[in-house]
Amino acid sequence: MNFQEGEFIYINKPYRMSSFGALAYVRTRLSKALHVKRLKTGHAGTLDPLATGVLILCTGKATKRIESLQLASKEYTATLQLGATTPSYDREHTVNMTYPTRHITRELIKKTLASFVGDIMQVPPIYSAVMVDGHRAYKLARQGNETELKAKPIHIDEIELTDFNPDTMQMSIRVSCGKGTYIRSLARDIGEALGSGAFLTALCRTRLGDVRIEDCLTLDDFPQWLEQQEIEKN
Repeated sequence: MNFQEGEFIYINKPYRMSSFGALAYVRTRLSKALHVKRLKTGHAGTLDPLATGVLILCTGKATKRIESLQLASKEYTATLQLGATTPSYDREHTVNMTYPTRHITRELIKKTLASFVGDIMQVPPIYSAVMVDGHRAYKLARQGNETELKAKPIHIDEIELTDFNPDTMQMSIRVSCGKGTYIRSLARDIGEALGSGAFLTALCRTRLGDVRIEDCLTLDDFPQWLEQQEIEKN
C-alpha cells in the first residue's frame, strides 16, 4: 500500500470518540510506520462522538476525494427514547422535558415515519458543527449563546421501523438518506410529530456510499492490520 500516494482506510469509529480523534489515532501510527513527521490525512463525513460506525479515512492524494465521498448516500441504525427530550437531542445532555406517551402505537409510528420520506426541510441541532458567523454552533451553545439555525433541504430515501417496545417506549429505525442529514434532528422531529418528544440513545452509521460496517476495522485491530501491510515509500 502506498499511503503517501493515497489510500482509503475504513474504520468503525468507537463510542465517545470524535471523528478527529479516530483520525489522529490512525495518522500517528501511519506516520510512525512511514517515518514521516505528519502524513496528509482526512476523513469523509463527521460522526458525533456518541455515534459509532463507518468512518472513511483518506491519505495522501486520496484526500482530494473527500468532498465526493461526502456526497454519497448513507445508512444509519438508531434507537429513540420517546416521551422526553434533551437539549442536544441525544444522551450528551440530560432530559429537560417529558411528555405523555399513552397514545403511541406501532401503527402511529409507522404512519408518522412515512411522512419523513422524500425531500424535507430540517433544522440542524444547536449542538452541531454547523458554522454560525465563523463559529461552530456547539461552541456557541456551550457558551450559552444559542443561535436559531436555518432549516436546510435534505433527502430521506427510506425509514424502516425495526423495533418498538411499548413498555419502555423505545423504538429502533433504519434510515437511508442523503448528504447533510442529522439523525439527531430527525429524532427530534419524529418526537414532535408523534406528540411525545424523542431523543437518540444509540446511533450507528452502517453504510457510507459502497462501504459497509462489515468492511471496517476497529481501532483496536488497526495496529495489527497495519503490521500486515506491505508499505511502499515514496
